[in-house]
Amino acid sequence: AVTVLSAKTQPRPVRAKYDWIAYLYLAPAVLILTVFHILPAFYAFWISTQGGRIRNFRFIGLDNYINALQAPEFWGALQNTLFYVLGTVPVTLALGLFVAYLLFQKIRGRGVYRVIYFMPHIISAVASAIVWAWVFNPTGGVANRLFELLGLPNQQWLLESDGVFKLIGMQMGIAVPGWATGPSLALVSVMIFAVWQALGFDVIIFLAGLTSINSELYEAGRIDGANGWQLFRHITIPLLTPTIFFLLVISIIGSFQAFNHIYTMNIAASQPLGGPLGTTRTVSIFMFDQLYSQQRAGYATAIAILLSLIIFGLTLVQFRFFERGGSQEA
Repeated sequence: AVTVLSAKTQPRPVRAKYDWIAYLYLAPAVLILTVFHILPAFYAFWISTQGGRIRNFRFIGLDNYINALQAPEFWGALQNTLFYVLGTVPVTLALGLFVAYLLFQKIRGRGVYRVIYFMPHIISAVASAIVWAWVFNPTGGVANRLFELLGLPNQQWLLESDGVFKLIGMQMGIAVPGWATGPSLALVSVMIFAVWQALGFDVIIFLAGLTSINSELYEAGRIDGANGWQLFRHITIPLLTPTIFFLLVISIIGSFQAFNHIYTMNIAASQPLGGPLGTTRTVSIFMFDQLYSQQRAGYATAIAILLSLIIFGLTLVQFRFFERGGSQEA
């Protein structure tokens, strides 16, 4: 009888007792995630399987995906996007690390310089893009004024559809083959603005990473006879790897999704959507054009999903590469 009584009066585990509280706290987050992310994702996929205008949808299966993958315009837009990513992300990371390392040193007015470098990131992208479109104005713009001072010929900038390597080759008297002409000067102009705008954010994040490094490591390196470059290569870079990886991931994602400043600079330069001969038409611009100009919601949504899959795949590759590198170092 004593055994039965003790079994009946045995208290429930604490974990089981408070499980419902954990679910209660998770419920709002799950609800928000479902309403604003999961359900819209399923709805977007449903739209991507529809053809016709917005008010006259008809089910066409995966035809929008097939048409997008077979369209030269999509691959041209993807090529422009890759040019944009490769021309902005590495340059911004390298310049950001260089400037952050300089500001990390003991120099006067470090706080003022940090504010100056961060200002472009907090200014409205649309307003900044309009100003930069004026900078690249072929008649009277600051860029051509600077070229005149340097003795270089004026350029069309946002109006130029020729590849930048082709233009350089023409100035040097070298014939550049068609496959090596590179991105158009119009797209390079947009890249310059993108680097200018994103540089401050990278500088601040790199400064935070540099601050977290123990100064005793640098002192020990100096005692061992290491110079500045050796300290930077063997101490700073390895310890900044997580910071570099974080900035690399978000920079690539942001570059693939870039839209506002590209659209604004094209409009401010009185260019059609996509720039001269479509040389600034990235995937985001192409998707916008199909949705709002062509009224092809299903096709535009299919392009958006394809872009999301590309970004997801690249992000996954970066995570795998980072994890593999960390395991090899360990």
